[in-house]
Amino acid sequence: MTLTTETFASLDPATGKELARYPIHDAAHVAEALVAARVGATWWAGLDGADRRRRMRAWAAELVRERHTLCALVRDENGKPADDAFLELLLGLEHIAWASSHAGRVLRRRRVPSGLAMLNHAAYLEYRPFGVVGVIGPWNYPVFTPLGSIAYALAAGNAVLFKPSEYTPGVGRFLADAFARANPDAASGVFQVLTGDGSTGAALCAAGVDKLAFTGSAATGRAVMATCARTLTPVLMECGGKDAMIVTEGADVRAAAEAAVWGALSNAGQTCVGIERVFVEQSIKAEFLHEVRSSISDLPLGDEDGAAYGPMTMPAQVGVVRRHIDEAIAGGATAVVGGVGAVRPPYIDPVVLVDAPDDSAAACEETFGPVISVRSVRDVAEAVRLANGTAFGLGASVFARSGRVGVEIARRLRTGMVSVDAVIAFAGIPALPFGGVGDSGFGRMHGADGLREFARPQAITRRLFTTPMEPTTFGRTRGTMRALDRYVTMRFGRRR
Repeated sequence: MTLTTETFASLDPATGKELARYPIHDAAHVAEALVAARVGATWWAGLDGADRRRRMRAWAAELVRERHTLCALVRDENGKPADDAFLELLLGLEHIAWASSHAGRVLRRRRVPSGLAMLNHAAYLEYRPFGVVGVIGPWNYPVFTPLGSIAYALAAGNAVLFKPSEYTPGVGRFLADAFARANPDAASGVFQVLTGDGSTGAALCAAGVDKLAFTGSAATGRAVMATCARTLTPVLMECGGKDAMIVTEGADVRAAAEAAVWGALSNAGQTCVGIERVFVEQSIKAEFLHEVRSSISDLPLGDEDGAAYGPMTMPAQVGVVRRHIDEAIAGGATAVVGGVGAVRPPYIDPVVLVDAPDDSAAACEETFGPVISVRSVRDVAEAVRLANGTAFGLGASVFARSGRVGVEIARRLRTGMVSVDAVIAFAGIPALPFGGVGDSGFGRMHGADGLREFARPQAITRRLFTTPMEPTTFGRTRGTMRALDRYVTMRFGRRR
């Protein structure tokens, strides 16, 4: 690929220091990459499943060998602590392994029942690769999240064009380079990276890939869908959330508080499935807040190595978080930890808001910062109603007096995923699908559903033998239709 002379800088979010420069790939470069991807897709799909599995495992092994370099790069571009970068890589490796190991079973050709009316035909279901899948990834989890699409798309037999966030282009380039190092004989178009800003992403959406997987905000997701609609390109949308935790009487309050603090503050709160709202029954509210304050007081904060979390990755998000805090306090919320002074760009100290107005931005919009909004409720019914009271529906968490009760509450929540007596546990289990409803998007990454998301079903029938009665010809007889009428009456006409 001939690179454009126009470039952009990748910056350290903590210092603003330039880390490296990357090309801004325009529509011409995207078109050139798509041509190569079509060649790569044919070669990759032509391999048997065992060979693709071996090559993906070699890719994972290469990432393990270079893990320290990759984790340092994530820290530099995203700002998260090195330990968190390693945990993100660990989850990504789990998904590469699961997708490559289970694709053969999940997507295998299989026979399905033909039914009595079509008994003389054999029926088969196959899953075929789309061809070229475009992936637009986020900056908050630049390894784990895009691998949830890339690994499953590759395992299903597709080539991939990956556009990483302009805030973490180096991480995206590293993933593709590691694949190339692990598979030096592979066609060069199997896994390519396109760097650039929003214009590059728009060009990828308009290029005519066979499917596009997007992770980002709901607003950007709508723009992506509008562009893809022009070419009828199918899309998978993962668009953020306003995830809630419900804590009921009889729950382990300390465990719930510690989980809420981790779910809300890790990665500086920049987690689509992070906990932003907590609904706690009134009788245990004081105890819960005490445990939350205690957990936060033990956190190592600041700019030094070993801090619980780092700076905000995207400078513009600082203003969003500040607005949510200011509006909530002005509306009557109490900041029992932090407050307006917690915002000190590019860092934001932990903030715990209590009883923010239900119509405030802190209660309704995605804050995407280290802010916990705690709201007391009369009972579980009110907690469920409020938890379901946003346009989002990605993940949730429930702490109750027993696991059984927790699961019962979980089933009442309008979300794609729920963890009981934990937070975000579903993201670490490769067999579970990941995705939401409403403004949180549609389609699924991970698990068997994620593999099928990147394959198109194809139905095939084969005639086994002819019968005396063939209704789907112009030569059918009156006797054939009388026999079919008797069949319908006997098969479906009885009330039961």
